[in-house]
Amino acid sequence: MEINILKSSKDEIEVEIESLTIAEILRVYLNKDSAVDFAAWKRKHPTEKPILKVKTKAKTAKKAITDAVSFIAKDLDTTLADFKRM
Repeated sequence: MEINILKSSKDEIEVEIESLTIAEILRVYLNKDSAVDFAAWKRKHPTEKPILKVKTKAKTAKKAITDAVSFIAKDLDTTLADFKRM
C-alpha cells in the first residue's frame, strides 16, 4: 500500500492513503488515543484518494499513527485467534 506524506511536523501530519477503508480504521483508532487532539480524513472528490490529518499534544503525530497501527494489528490477531477456536 502506498502512503504519501503531504505535510509533516512534530505534532501534525497529513498523509494521502490509497484506501478509504484504511483511512477510516486509522481515524477510529487514532481518536481512541488520549494524546490525539484531532484525527479525520477528507476527499475533495470520490475519485481521489483520502487525506488523513492528525494533530497531537503529548506525542508526535508519526508515533500516534505507529501506535494506532500496532493496536489494529493486535486486534486483528485476536480476532483471527477467536475464529480459529470456533
